[in-house]
Amino acid sequence: MAPVYGSPRGGGWSPWAMLRPGPRSSLSRQLSWMPLSPEDNTELAALISRAETVDDPPYRTTAQETAEYFIDPTYSGVAGRDEEGVMRAFGLVRLRPAGEIYASMTGVVDPSRRGQGIGRSLLHWQAERARHLVGAERAVSLADSAGPRARHQPAHVVTTVLEGDERMQEHLRHMGFEPRRWYREVRRSLALDIPVVQLDGFLRVEPWTPEIDDAVRRAHNQAIGEGWGSRSLTPEEWAQGDAYFAPRWSFVAMDRSGDRARVAGYLRSSRYEQDWEALGWTEGYTDMLGVLRDYRSRRVGSALLCAAMQAYAVDGMEYAAAGVDTDNPSGAVDLYESLGYEPTRGTVLYVLDV
Repeated sequence: MAPVYGSPRGGGWSPWAMLRPGPRSSLSRQLSWMPLSPEDNTELAALISRAETVDDPPYRTTAQETAEYFIDPTYSGVAGRDEEGVMRAFGLVRLRPAGEIYASMTGVVDPSRRGQGIGRSLLHWQAERARHLVGAERAVSLADSAGPRARHQPAHVVTTVLEGDERMQEHLRHMGFEPRRWYREVRRSLALDIPVVQLDGFLRVEPWTPEIDDAVRRAHNQAIGEGWGSRSLTPEEWAQGDAYFAPRWSFVAMDRSGDRARVAGYLRSSRYEQDWEALGWTEGYTDMLGVLRDYRSRRVGSALLCAAMQAYAVDGMEYAAAGVDTDNPSGAVDLYESLGYEPTRGTVLYVLDV
């Protein structure tokens, strides 16, 4: 999901100077800090793996996934190494303009070096870098003759925290961040009977095929248009999510009442085998579930979820799982609860408006 930056601007001015890592004086002197680059990806993935072994989040991050951190040319990152050259911490900020501007922060400190103030200093560095990235994006908008409103374009610095990580949440609140969204993981045992949902009229749940893929992308852009922080995905951005995509577990609800079939809803599943050992079970994961406005009272979401559950069960999975995005801690999980899904763990999105 990477916008393109770096093209020359009039008068010889360019935003690129503002996108470099910048001063590292605020970082802990217990480690040696250098810019983070794609060449560091193997070490980065190893560091995250060590942290996840201790923190036990409801997922595991692969080197293939961390490589995607560097797709966006507007990232700014640092890596901290010990006296033997081993990476012990990293911080990364990435920019995502979406009408409003979002600067996302991610980072971790090796479990062996926690409690030394490294994480706190890294958070402050990231927040400062995020402000610089936001300033650069606003400057680019002004250079493109966006007008004075670009100076006041809404912008947010965001980061997610495991819901049980009270220490990190306290650090963020002290810096002015506030909780804004809650992401709840839910699962359902496939040993239970799976309902059969009958759709009305000319609605049909059909397998996902390459021929329908771009129509689903356009439907997704339409369906998420009202969502918090949402933005349209280009074909290239849509394809970036294919690494763990499971077409056999994915379905589309089609309305064939007219001369041209319309996408009424879609469910895109992934197969995250790297997570199963840590979770203690196998699962099919619903990455995307969307229903277009005209069809939201016609049980399309239920039909798609049940079709996916049947597919997961046929392939021997123990659970169906999904992530639910809500704007309150209790969570708007009615659809999933009605089909027997139960909450497991979750994360909290913290936001700083700038």
